Amino acid sequence: MTRLWALTSREFSSFFRTPLGWVVLALFLCLSSVLFVGRTLVPGEAASMRDFFAGWLALLLFIAPAVSMRLFAEELRTGTIEPLLTAPVREGSIVAAKYIAAVLFLITMLIPSAVYVLILDSLSRPDFGPILSGYLGLLLLGMLYLSVGTLVSVLTSSQTLAFLGTLFALLILDVGPRQAAPSLPSPFDEILLQASPSQRIPYFASGLIDTAHVAFFLLASLWFLVLAAVILQSRRWR
Repeated sequence: MTRLWALTSREFSSFFRTPLGWVVLALFLCLSSVLFVGRTLVPGEAASMRDFFAGWLALLLFIAPAVSMRLFAEELRTGTIEPLLTAPVREGSIVAAKYIAAVLFLITMLIPSAVYVLILDSLSRPDFGPILSGYLGLLLLGMLYLSVGTLVSVLTSSQTLAFLGTLFALLILDVGPRQAAPSLPSPFDEILLQASPSQRIPYFASGLIDTAHVAFFLLASLWFLVLAAVILQSRRWR
């Protein structure tokens, strides 16, 4: 645990040692502010952040690849991955440390948005249940997207390719099932639709927390991380 925490701390702090981390953070806050004003502070509308969370789904498609693209790609490009692989640390711990650091950075981006909740509370009487569950849904979706980004980052030494590869993979993961489902007979169409993360997020935004949805995001994230660890292990024996 000590080594895992040391690696996680090192990776998390690296987000703030490069301009990219600050640019992503600033961009996310600016765009989320625009979403809040345009989709939540609408006169005559209910005091709900459901439309705001829906806008964040699109943001995460680009934010997650930007955060995860450097996790391994930069190490592979500079050659610093070699000392890391020769250290007495398991590949799973390396992948977990980098992934946890990325998730912590995502949480860091979400924390300032609590100001929007305070503003909404000062102007009306919102239901905090759907707001809290909506944040949980965003966090789970972000964790899944970051796990995909971690896997793609292990595969290439180019941050640009890691970004584009992750974005393409997320689009397939999200849009693919919705496009293919109508051409399948029942009940296969419903089964395929359940593989699309965006089909599950509206439940969270509505205030419904289903353990099946939570398990889907956690298990899917774990699956991509295991694949990343296996690929990283294969590099050790090359």
